[in-house]
Amino acid sequence: FKNGTDGNLKIAFDAIAAASHPHHFLSVTSEGQTAIVATAGNDDCHVILRGGRQPNFDAQSVAAACDAAAAAKAPCKLMVDMSHGNSSKKPENQLLVSQNIAAQLALGESRIFGVMVESHLVFGRQDLQAGQGLSDLTYGQSITDGCIGWDDSLEILQNLANGVRARRLAASRAAA
Repeated sequence: FKNGTDGNLKIAFDAIAAASHPHHFLSVTSEGQTAIVATAGNDDCHVILRGGRQPNFDAQSVAAACDAAAAAKAPCKLMVDMSHGNSSKKPENQLLVSQNIAAQLALGESRIFGVMVESHLVFGRQDLQAGQGLSDLTYGQSITDGCIGWDDSLEILQNLANGVRARRLAASRAAA
């Protein structure tokens, strides 16, 4: 569950608490019949740090999110959205975010388990106009959010891989 667009984490932790419990609700089956549906609850939920009024991917924000998780009696399992508020809605800033996250990983950060990246083959975004055919669009460029291109995507993956390698190396040295 993502934090609110204002940066508020409480709504994400409240959603995790709700999702972790069983529920019964009225729904419609694929055959069109009314039915009562039961869920067992999902203990495998996590918070996505998407930024808000300010970015929330740095080490201090990760620590604050984990403090909030402890207060909410929730596990601190974090995914970082490198786009949206964390990149100030500038796709190219995702590279800087990845460098920061990689540095945290290299220092042993284990509470960040994943990232979200707005990535496509071609940098940027394009508008789909009424009456426009697909052949009028740039192949491999987003028509929704602005994205980094292929080369920047590779650089982000390399940054993160380097951070994970450094964390594993430090852990193996500490265990020896």
